[in-house]
Amino acid sequence: MKRRQLIQGAAAAAALGAPHLSGLAQQAVTLKFHTFMAPQSGVWLNMHKPWMEKVEKDSAGRIKFEAYPAMQLGGTPVQLYDQARDGVVDVIWTLPGNTAGRFPRIEVFELPFMMNNAEGTSKAYWEYFQTQCPDEFKETQVLALHVHGPGMFHSATKQIKSVADLKGMKVRGPTRQVTKMLGSVGATPVGMPLPGIPDALSKGTIEACVIPWEVVPAVKVHELTKFHSEFDSTGPALYTTTFVMAMNKAKYDGLAPDLKKVIDANSGAATSAWLGKTQQANDIPGRKAAVDRNNTIYQFTTAQREEFVKLSAQIDDEWVADMDKRGFKGAQLLSTAKSLTTKYK
Repeated sequence: MKRRQLIQGAAAAAALGAPHLSGLAQQAVTLKFHTFMAPQSGVWLNMHKPWMEKVEKDSAGRIKFEAYPAMQLGGTPVQLYDQARDGVVDVIWTLPGNTAGRFPRIEVFELPFMMNNAEGTSKAYWEYFQTQCPDEFKETQVLALHVHGPGMFHSATKQIKSVADLKGMKVRGPTRQVTKMLGSVGATPVGMPLPGIPDALSKGTIEACVIPWEVVPAVKVHELTKFHSEFDSTGPALYTTTFVMAMNKAKYDGLAPDLKKVIDANSGAATSAWLGKTQQANDIPGRKAAVDRNNTIYQFTTAQREEFVKLSAQIDDEWVADMDKRGFKGAQLLSTAKSLTTKYK
């Protein structure tokens, strides 16, 4: 009798969708991760894939990822943030600067000569976001914020040894603050997302580009250029770029509480710092790729760095004025970003 009642009870629960049974089924989730980075890039292999693998492991396999590098789900790099916002995909990694002026307050870290330590600056970026502009990415659930290692010049046509060598050169920049900086030192700036660089260099649409060493092999810049110009690591870098890893808010909110904790444990300041540190560490093999091809690498002198700093100094003032016009306290934001960068140096 008892056995018959148990069987009947189980059948009734199945028919009605008993809450505890359906809840168990709902605890497993598959997330689509989308980005523009190539599948052979250091960012994809050493940052994105290990992060996804850790989340899967920490969730005992109840969170799984469908991983899509190189814009495999369609669209352009410029559309990635909106894909996460709109639920087209679940998690994205992209440059806020791909949409010029849309996320203005975090551009402070893209101003000239702000950093040279990606791990520390990524910590600064996260704290700045939390304390100064927590609504900057309000349409999504922000998982991590970080920057890359020192940006530098890579040229197909001639060695860049001074500001004078840049005069009139068509140089690709990743964001509006970087393209402003390029213009301030005499170059003709050309803004474009990273995947456009190989074709532009091949066709002569650009003569040079600025990117960190780590991404050089992924876009074959060591094959498409012969000359590289870097600043030594004892002082601030020419520039860096900000990144955001974000999740669709409804998808995050709909996770089971314990799965939400897994995502939270793989988000925030520590994850941001790890991403920045890992990306800058990729500079070493990226630089080696250029050395192995016998490309020429030039290092600017301290005096030459000071000339770049002097010529690009007004970019800070222009950014502050822009923030003020938007109703933000530009000088305070800049001062805070600089102090946080120094704090985590």
